[in-house]
Amino acid sequence: MSDGLETPFSNVDINNENRDDEDLFASAVQEVSLDPEVNGVRESLEKASIGDVSSIGSPIMEEIVTERANNIIVTVTEPQKIGEGMSSYVAYRVLTKTNMPIFSKHDFAVLRRFSDFLGLHEKLTEKYLRSGRIIPPAPEKSIVGTTKLKMTSTPSTESANGTTGSNSLQSQFVERRRAALERFLNRVAQHPVLCIDPDFREFLESESELPKATSTSALSGAGMLRLFNKVGETVNKITYRMDESDPWFEERVARVESLESGLRRLCGACEALATERRELAARSHEAARSVAAAAAADPHAPLSRALSHLSDLHEKIEHLRIEQSNTDFYVLTEHIKDYLGLIGAIKDVFHERVKVFQNWQHAQMQLTKRRENKAKAEIANRPEKIEQAANEIIEWESKVERGQQEFDQISRVIKKELERWEEIRISELRATILRYLEEHMKHQAQSIRYWDAFLPEARAIK
Repeated sequence: MSDGLETPFSNVDINNENRDDEDLFASAVQEVSLDPEVNGVRESLEKASIGDVSSIGSPIMEEIVTERANNIIVTVTEPQKIGEGMSSYVAYRVLTKTNMPIFSKHDFAVLRRFSDFLGLHEKLTEKYLRSGRIIPPAPEKSIVGTTKLKMTSTPSTESANGTTGSNSLQSQFVERRRAALERFLNRVAQHPVLCIDPDFREFLESESELPKATSTSALSGAGMLRLFNKVGETVNKITYRMDESDPWFEERVARVESLESGLRRLCGACEALATERRELAARSHEAARSVAAAAAADPHAPLSRALSHLSDLHEKIEHLRIEQSNTDFYVLTEHIKDYLGLIGAIKDVFHERVKVFQNWQHAQMQLTKRRENKAKAEIANRPEKIEQAANEIIEWESKVERGQQEFDQISRVIKKELERWEEIRISELRATILRYLEEHMKHQAQSIRYWDAFLPEARAIK
């Protein structure tokens, strides 16, 4: 079976890249450092490369990392079960190829467990979500799927054989997760800011085992707290509506909501289509067995031979329909689910902007209240209250100014993130549709060849 969805950079041969590209990062620093208006940019880039990401939010730094080309290809492969019983887990081999000089080598491989991926996503979210960055979604933790997997033998991704046993179902679960993890890492790798994050580089490079991310466990205390916080966030999203003053955001929010609704309907239709093709495969299997029985019972030799070939044909059609079902699911449906996750990440940054706006408005209300207190103190001629109110006014004026700056900053970052996402979305969707069509055209052509090969047998019946 296929190794899941192809990434937009799966056809890149990094070994054939011009070696001069290795100096891209350094040359960008040299060029900008000649401009007196951007003094300190070299220092900011150097800090980012060794783990200090505090300078990445600056406008100048953001322009540089946005324009810089990323050459990182990540492959997640070889899922292997480690341990036995409920204490076991599945580890994945993460292969990385890059010519970016911030990495210590050009090719490296590490072993990572599923919780490591979730831990990385959690770290990136904590660092960058509040600044308006769209954090690529990681696969959700499935308690049922994970528990079943723990109780089975070593996982395998060989799941295209059409069997419906428990081992095959678990193999499909592992393959879906593997492909989703690979897409997650490659989306992070292609983000101009996230790709130079020290935690991401450690995840790809460090050969030692990462500290266990216990907070990612669905049944842990931190997991339950995260669930309650998520419920609170959801309630806040429903109950609070910001009076949008920016037509650009008003239009984008409506567009994202409409896109999400359409993709959910399409996802349901594609899942139903994949299921129907599997049902057709099962019916073809039944037809093959019935025709084989008829061939064995028929005394007429030419007819018996033709029926036997027809039985073989139905078996081939069965496997072909299973391949069609896999194409429906792994090529198209999983891609749609991936984008539904990305839309969720976009809605998260929209909500972060609303929260920043709330903080700004709260500071504005507190400032108004302090000014009213000062006016009352002046009327009452209470010098100590006047001085206290004046100090508080200065403090809240600073908070209001800072709140407005944060709101303007996150709005600007979100606009750039969405523009970048739109470009990637169109190119990836085009590649996915083309691959989907090509796969089904191959299936249809193969089906025609099967029937053409059977036609002489049918004509030979006399």
